[in-house]
Parts: sequence; structure tokens; C-alpha cells
Amino acid sequence: MNKGVGLFSDIGKLAKEILYKDYSYDRKFSITTQAADGLIDTRVTLTDVLPSVKTIASINLPHMNSAKVEVQYFHEHATIVSTLSLRNPPIFDVSATYGTANTVFGVETAYDTSISNFTKYNAAISMTKPDFCTTLTLADKGDLLTASWVQYLDQVKATIAVEFTNRFSEDGNTLTVGGSYNFDESTLIKLKLNNQGNFGVLLQHEIRPKTLLTMAAEFDYNSIDTSPKVGVSLALRP
Repeated sequence: MNKGVGLFSDIGKLAKEILYKDYSYDRKFSITTQAADGLIDTRVTLTDVLPSVKTIASINLPHMNSAKVEVQYFHEHATIVSTLSLRNPPIFDVSATYGTANTVFGVETAYDTSISNFTKYNAAISMTKPDFCTTLTLADKGDLLTASWVQYLDQVKATIAVEFTNRFSEDGNTLTVGGSYNFDESTLIKLKLNNQGNFGVLLQHEIRPKTLLTMAAEFDYNSIDTSPKVGVSLALRP
């Protein structure tokens, strides 16, 4: 029932997946559940209780403070999501997006009842075309500016992503360029490079259905004497 313009959390998501997802420099074996860190994700989803409304109640056992209730409302040109974290004291989070299939504007804020103050307010805008997607996000109470561009060289195989970040409270900025290429349905390679001197490469292969072998490495080209970071992981996914 996901009608409308999508969620605020979807804005800029594709660029981050290309540039950062699965770049891990540890040696690990993991069994991935629906929740992070191997927790048990207990989730109840109710749809169509009201027109265009989805309600999700979830908890990551055994952490009882992770319980939350989320209500999503979808309209042709707008989406509103409100989340209540059932911790003590509770935190209320709300986000909204408005636009069309091509252009979306979104805002997000969070209110912490323990300090009676807003702890987060972010804004973003996104433009999507058949061959590219670009986003501009202002986060961390206006301190962090992020701009990204994703270009589809081939809708199935090749994608390029560029991300620029600037934190106004600090000197300097970061420019990251990367891409992904699907050799086939089972093999993916990704590369990325930033102006801080880091070059990363990732090779991921599905050795059997839902079993992923990932090898990643990062090199600091500003310090040739530094040993590269290397990681290997085997993940079993549900």
C-alpha cells in the first residue's frame, strides 16, 4: 500500500547504499535477522485499518526499551510518519514529505520528553529522473549539509554516485565518488574514493541463495606506509 511520494528516510538512501553499504573491514561471520546486531525483531503491521494508513508496532528483543509504534500515512502527493518510542521517557519523532514522483521535499523532527526540547530537525529535497537522482539534505540542526548525485549508466548493471558533505562547525569538507557494477545476478563490485585520501574496493558474491560472501579493502593513498584495512564477511540472510 506504499502510495505517494515515499518516506523521508528514502531521500538520499541510494547514494549512501552505493558509497557505504557493506564496506566492513572486520573478519566476521554473521547470521542476519530482520533487525541489526542479531536481535530478534518482533513486528506487527496493520494495513488498511484506515484508508492509506499503515501502523507498525515493533520491539527488538531482549531490549525492552526498543519498543515503538509507528504510524504511516500515504497520500498521492504527501507522506506523514509519526513514531513514538516507548522508552522511559518516550521520544516522539515525526517526518513528512510532499511532492510528485519526480520532486520531493521533506522535513523531520524529534521531541525528547525527558528534556522537553526538540533534539532533531532536518530538511531535504530530492529530484528523480529515469537516468539520475539528486538530493540536498540539511541535518544536525542545520550544521551538516549533504548533496548527492546518482547517475544510472545502465539500469541493471552500472551506477555512479557522488556525495559532498560540509559541516559548518568544522573546517574542511568531504567529497566522495564511487560506483557499483553488477557482473551478473550473483556478483557485485564497488569502488569509492574521497578527497581525504581513502580508496575503497568491495567484492560481493552470492555463493548460494541468501548466502553472501563480501571482501572489502580500504587504502590511504596519502600514507603509503600504512597497511590497508581488509575485511571478509560471510552473511546468512533470512
